[in-house]
Amino acid sequence: MESNESSYMSSPEGTRRRSPPPPKSPTSDSAEKQTYIRFLVSNAAAGSVIGKGGSTITDFQSQSGARIQLSRNQEFFPGTTDRIIMISGTFDDVLKAMELVLGKLLSELHSEEGSDIEQPRTRVRLIVPNSSCGGIIGKGGSTIKSFIEDSQAGIKISPQDNNFYGFSDRLVTLTGILDEQMRAIELILSKLSEDSHYHQTMNTPFAYPVVAYNSMSYGPSAAVGKFQNNKEDHFDSITIGVSDSHIGLVVGRGGRNIMEISQVSGAKIKVSDRGDFMTGTTDRKVTISGPPRAINTAESMIMQKVAYAAEKAMD
Repeated sequence: MESNESSYMSSPEGTRRRSPPPPKSPTSDSAEKQTYIRFLVSNAAAGSVIGKGGSTITDFQSQSGARIQLSRNQEFFPGTTDRIIMISGTFDDVLKAMELVLGKLLSELHSEEGSDIEQPRTRVRLIVPNSSCGGIIGKGGSTIKSFIEDSQAGIKISPQDNNFYGFSDRLVTLTGILDEQMRAIELILSKLSEDSHYHQTMNTPFAYPVVAYNSMSYGPSAAVGKFQNNKEDHFDSITIGVSDSHIGLVVGRGGRNIMEISQVSGAKIKVSDRGDFMTGTTDRKVTISGPPRAINTAESMIMQKVAYAAEKAMD
């Protein structure tokens, strides 16, 4: 999933000096704005972040002032078996929470491996929208090179993965000791916080669209990954009818249209098999599941496709 073309790594032989002046930190105004960061954690390590009865994650939220959310069990980042952690809040609060979580993961690594190395070099993989990666790289790689020099962490950006339709995130891998990783995270988040598009993706669902072609079921495999005490966890399901003659345009070639609707809305969408109609009609059953807002968005987008199909039929 990674290629040398899109990779930037610090050289072991490179100078260890930090070159002044360091990239500017967010202004006091921007530091108070809400921001977020997402990164991967192994399914096994996720339990240590949550703690017994949610005690650890609750404590970290209390200490930092940030909100920490974790994708559900079996909701993995595409192409991996890793879950997603999202930390949101003010710039400083997000950094505090990030350090608490990474410190916890590091202490678990120490206890598991019994390592004698006081500060082992580990890897953290951030999830960044493809549209925001250009700002991190900079012209001719100038920005990312300055981040590497300042933080002394290795930084590698994966190319965009086109194996999943609608998938527009890339992994930014940070390699180093905890202090180096935290400095790199501070620099990267500071840059991302300047990007208006990055803020617009803050409410993107955790679960990535998946498709089970045998049942024509599209959408998040379980639920939108909210922290369990969130009121948005209320889920509903509705079934609407779509004319058999229009269902093809709604689904799209290879499920393309309906996967896009699922991704944008956050709802899970299932289309009945051929010949399985709403009672007394020739309309196929389209079942939409998820939070009420996601259902409403998906239904509206589906009906727009139906209206377009009807207009084409009249031409």
